[in-house]
Amino acid sequence: MSPSSVIKGVAAPLPFSNLDTDQIMPKQFLRIVDKAGLDQGLLYDLRFDETGAPRPEFVLNQPAYQGKTSILVAGPNFGCGSSREHAVWGLQQFGIRVIIAPSFGEIFFFNALNNGLLLVALPGDRVDALLKRVANVASHELEIDILAGQVRAADGWTATFALSARHRQMFAQGQDMVSASLQQLDEIAQYETQHWAQHPWMKDVAQRVRTRLNTVP
Repeated sequence: MSPSSVIKGVAAPLPFSNLDTDQIMPKQFLRIVDKAGLDQGLLYDLRFDETGAPRPEFVLNQPAYQGKTSILVAGPNFGCGSSREHAVWGLQQFGIRVIIAPSFGEIFFFNALNNGLLLVALPGDRVDALLKRVANVASHELEIDILAGQVRAADGWTATFALSARHRQMFAQGQDMVSASLQQLDEIAQYETQHWAQHPWMKDVAQRVRTRLNTVP
């Protein structure tokens, strides 16, 4: 992840309620051994028809948004359904950096933030107002100030959002969950030392059991 406290980009309206992870990343695109190519499956049934041809009416296939969109403004309960992390990876590979919606599926919410995909929750009436703005090609660019917790539209419209201090710091410093954890190696080592001192009988239990079993005739 790159450090980022302000994200600017073209926003596309995606006013669907309960858009689940099966629709975001269909099951046929999960048969992979790595993350490569997931952008091809993103919202596949919305982007393409049964012959594989692009649907011209779908927003991400329209000239004003195609290949330019980095922000989605969506309906409530975005990312509900299964826990597949591929939905997050596919969105990121497609170039999406921020999703704004009234609410999100709980598992998707933490999968996204821990992978560096910013989710902004705003009240439903504020999202409705924003959907109308970004549907207008003349004003579909947004700016999200992560540290200030503010969304700003080109016409001066603003909205505030909350984000945990931990996730705010992760975005500002360009950290995912793993790199954020690595910043606390000293604290982790200190905890381990205290834990084993208080519970010495639990240390290396598996190894000691395996050794004992291997000595049994």
